[in-house]
Amino acid sequence: MLIQQTRSSEGSLFNRSLSRLKELWKSFPLVAEDSRLQQQANIDLQGDSLDVLRQEIQYCLNQAVGEMATRKQAVLIAHQYLELSPLGKERFLSLLAEDFDLDYEAVRTTINNWQPNPASTTKLRQALESPRLTLLRQFNELPDGIKFLVNMRADLLNIKDKSEALQGLQQEMKQLLHAWFDLGFLQLQKITWDSPTSLLEKLIEYEAVHAINGWSDLKNRLAKDRCCYAFFHPQMPDEPLIFIEVALTQGLAGEMDPLLDEGAPLLDTELADTAIFYSISNTQRGLAGISFGNFLIKNVVAQLLQQYPHLKQFSTLSPIPGFNKWLRNNQDQALAQLTDEQTKQLKDYCDELGLEVNISSLLAFSWQDNQALSDWLEAPIKQLISHYLIIEKRGQNALDPVANFHLSNGAKAARLNWRANLSERGLNESAAVMINYIYELDKIESNCVNYVEKGQIANDLIS
Repeated sequence: MLIQQTRSSEGSLFNRSLSRLKELWKSFPLVAEDSRLQQQANIDLQGDSLDVLRQEIQYCLNQAVGEMATRKQAVLIAHQYLELSPLGKERFLSLLAEDFDLDYEAVRTTINNWQPNPASTTKLRQALESPRLTLLRQFNELPDGIKFLVNMRADLLNIKDKSEALQGLQQEMKQLLHAWFDLGFLQLQKITWDSPTSLLEKLIEYEAVHAINGWSDLKNRLAKDRCCYAFFHPQMPDEPLIFIEVALTQGLAGEMDPLLDEGAPLLDTELADTAIFYSISNTQRGLAGISFGNFLIKNVVAQLLQQYPHLKQFSTLSPIPGFNKWLRNNQDQALAQLTDEQTKQLKDYCDELGLEVNISSLLAFSWQDNQALSDWLEAPIKQLISHYLIIEKRGQNALDPVANFHLSNGAKAARLNWRANLSERGLNESAAVMINYIYELDKIESNCVNYVEKGQIANDLIS
């Protein structure tokens, strides 16, 4: 299972979302039709358009202007943003980032004059709020405004590294969205074959781990022995923020094909003892860095136990997306993990095939079609993956992003599965190996604490 971010700035669903916003805002009472912004705007914000936009934003921020008037102006500005080209959006966001940032001199003065009392603290807090926050909050008050802001941040993420000012705006928007998407606001829903067609279409579009190949494939994933749960926000009721796909099985699943096989017989759910989480997909790029996965898994476990109290085991079937990349960049270190006999056999295979003597060159060969080579590779690859998952770190966290996610949530790295995902993606990422991370309910908290505080990884892998 991989938590994967899907596209939010391209594709049919995104375009439909923009169309819906435009239709909603057409009925909103706009400012005068001869608005300077409307007259002079162009999709690239060239010429006088940027100056006019600056004036219109300043109008929205003017405290002397009534709330209704500024809200009308915010609608016009937001509608204008939807019509812009990528270049125009970059200029719009750069203007917001540079011209409506904090007044740093005023902040410095306020800090120097700060006193330990509520009035002085309030003044400092106000000084630390940039003017543009007022406009962003006005956008949030519009119909579907929060979706508009999520999409705007997605645009911003594409260009944030172009300037320090854009990075600052991106962080500010992230903080706002983090508050508006507090876990207490989220609603967990089970998605079934009887859910609205528009929602089912979004599952097909947003699935980012194991592509859904049409309606029959989706129906199979929502069958009696399958479950799908998603988080929704009350201001985005038609848009799943993140969803998880679950298979009910007998024992741990060790490969993907049986889980996705449309011809496989249904399992009597009364006989199931294990829930396999095989896919998590984030659907909104604009919410990148705002994590829902931890809370989602724990809530789904509770829901599953309520519906299937006989379940004894909760596990993932997860990819190891960083392994092949690490292996290519650390050939000497990888060779040092092999035994003398494994090194000799590796050399013999590479010489026979005319390859450079390293594991990566052997994996680039069509080993999966050579039974003898496949059988030999299993032991050294599992050994190297165990080393990669348990020893290789970024700080004190696991280097592999999926491993870090599950370990930080309190899971245990339990079992490596050879030839578990023979798709092109599975071969390219981790030599077709997948791993079961197990969530042992009575050990989740202690595993989480030991990992987060000490970097200790609960595991049953090869040492």
